[in-house]
Amino acid sequence: MWKWILIVLLTLIACLMGLGYWLSASGQLEAFRQKYDPGAKIDEVRLTEVKRGDLVRTVSAPGQVEPKTKVEISAQVSARIIALPFREGQTVKNDDVLVRLDGRDLAALLDSAKAQLRSEEARLEGAQAALISAQLEFNRRKELSATKDISRAEYEGAEVEFKQAQSRLSVAERSIDIARANIQRAEKDLENTVIKAPFDGVITKLNAEVGETVVIGTLNNAGSVIMEVADLTVMLLKTRIDEANIAPVKDGQRARVYVNAYPEFPFTGTVGHIGLKRQVDNDGTAYFETDILIDKPAEIMLRSGLTANTDIQVETFRDVIKLPSQAVLDRATEDLPRAVVEGNAQLDRSKKFARVVFAIESGKAVPYIVKTGASDLTDTIVTGGLTPGMMVISGPFKLLEKLKADQKVKEAGTKTEAALPAQSGSN
Repeated sequence: MWKWILIVLLTLIACLMGLGYWLSASGQLEAFRQKYDPGAKIDEVRLTEVKRGDLVRTVSAPGQVEPKTKVEISAQVSARIIALPFREGQTVKNDDVLVRLDGRDLAALLDSAKAQLRSEEARLEGAQAALISAQLEFNRRKELSATKDISRAEYEGAEVEFKQAQSRLSVAERSIDIARANIQRAEKDLENTVIKAPFDGVITKLNAEVGETVVIGTLNNAGSVIMEVADLTVMLLKTRIDEANIAPVKDGQRARVYVNAYPEFPFTGTVGHIGLKRQVDNDGTAYFETDILIDKPAEIMLRSGLTANTDIQVETFRDVIKLPSQAVLDRATEDLPRAVVEGNAQLDRSKKFARVVFAIESGKAVPYIVKTGASDLTDTIVTGGLTPGMMVISGPFKLLEKLKADQKVKEAGTKTEAALPAQSGSN
C-alpha cells in the first residue's frame, strides 16, 4: 500500500513542478504575483520626449457670436402695422421699406396743424393792423401832449395801448412759429410711418405681424421692437474674459475661435474692443467684455447667437524646452528621496512643495525637481532641471496623481522596464 501512496505523491509533485515551470515560462506566474502582490506590481506608463520648440501662451474665454452691426427696428410713432414687405431671414438693401404704419390719424393731425397755421397768420395780420392804429394814435396824442392840448393821463393811456398792441403782435408772431413747428412735427410723424432699412443686411428676428399696434418707448417702459436687422458679413465674438486674465490681453492680438456649430473648422480672429468696466455675472464671476473680430470665409454663414470659445494668443516664447503640462506634478519636499533633494539647485527651500517630473531608471520612477515657466493649454515651459531628449512619464493622468519615487513602472507596450541612461534624479 505504501508503495502506491509514494507513487501518487511523486506523480503529484511532478505535476506541480511541471505546472510551476509552465506558469513561470509563460509569464502567468509573474502576472498572478503582480496582481495579488502590491509590491511586485509594475504599472504601465506613457513616455514623452522633452523637446525644444515654440510655445504660445493663450487666454481662453467663452462667448457668443454676434454681428458687428445690428439694429433693433422700433416705431417712433404709435400706430397699426399695415405692411411688412420682408420676412425673417430675407436680405434687405439700404433704404428698402421694412415697415408701413397706418398714417391716417397722423395725416389728419398734419392737416389740423396747417389749418392752425393759417388761423395764426390771419390773427397776425389783425395784430399788425392794430399796432399800426395804436402807433398813429400814440404819435398824435404825443404831439397834443407837447402843446398841452390834452391831459397827461390821455397821453399815458395812448402809450399803454401802443405797447399792448406791440405785445399782441409779438404773441401772434410766436404763435406762427409754434404752428410751423407743429407742422414740422406732424410731417415727421407722418414720415415715420414708413420705416426703411438703415444698411444692407438680413432680417434676423421678426417680432410683429400686420395688424398689430406698436407703441413708442418711455423712460420706464420699452417700446415695441418690430424686427432686428444685422449685417452678417462682419461677425464678432463677444467674450467674457475673467478679471484674473485680462491684464495681458491687448488690441490687435490674434486669436483662435472655436464655434460649437462648426467643430471641424476653427476660425481665426483679432482682438478689437476691450471693455474698460468690470462686470459681474449672475454667478458672481467678474469679467471684462472683449470683442474678437472673426475672419469669416464668405461661404460660411455664422448665425447670430452661436456659442463659441476663443484662445487669445497673448505671448509667444521661441525655442524653449517644453513638455506636456500634466507631466509636471507637485510633491511635498519631505516625501522626496534625500538624494534628490540634497544639493539640488532647482529646489526652492522656502516652499513646502516642489515641482517634479518623473522618469524611469532601472524599472523605477525617479523624480526630477524642475523649474517651470509659462504654459499653454497642453505644454509647460521648463527653465531648469531637464535637458532636451530625456524621456519623462506623461500619463496616464490617474497614475500620475499617485505616482511616487521608486514605484515600479514600465513603458506601455514593452516587456522590459524602460530606463534613462546617464541621468540622475538629483540634477
